[in-house]
Amino acid sequence: MVRTSFTCSALAALALAACVPSESMPQPEEGRSLYLQNCSVCHGAEARGDGPMARALSDAPKDLTLISVRNGNSFPRAKVLSTIDGYARSTRMAGPEMPEFGELLQGDLIPYDSGDGKMTPTPRKLVALSEYLESIQATR
Repeated sequence: MVRTSFTCSALAALALAACVPSESMPQPEEGRSLYLQNCSVCHGAEARGDGPMARALSDAPKDLTLISVRNGNSFPRAKVLSTIDGYARSTRMAGPEMPEFGELLQGDLIPYDSGDGKMTPTPRKLVALSEYLESIQATR
């Protein structure tokens, strides 16, 4: 009787879990939209550092299609996330005029592995933007 009750409880829990929508990873298209809204004014529509505001800045915006090339052909997810959200602000990484987008990218959290093998709750918009940037990387 106890075993039957346990089995029924377990099946009910599985059925309930199946009804809850799973959070899917954002696709690069979602990140591209965020990129165009927030980054292209400096980095350009194609992320090559040639946006309409680029000439007005004291330091030229980086070509974001070369992030992997500059990092030994490996996309440094944690570093990119930290640069975008301003968590690890460094003028060496981002330049003094790089705005912090931490406030802008608040919202729903999704599990994301930023390169350390651990799934960490990360704002969905931040993941989407990072996924887009990773998808446009040039190769040597």
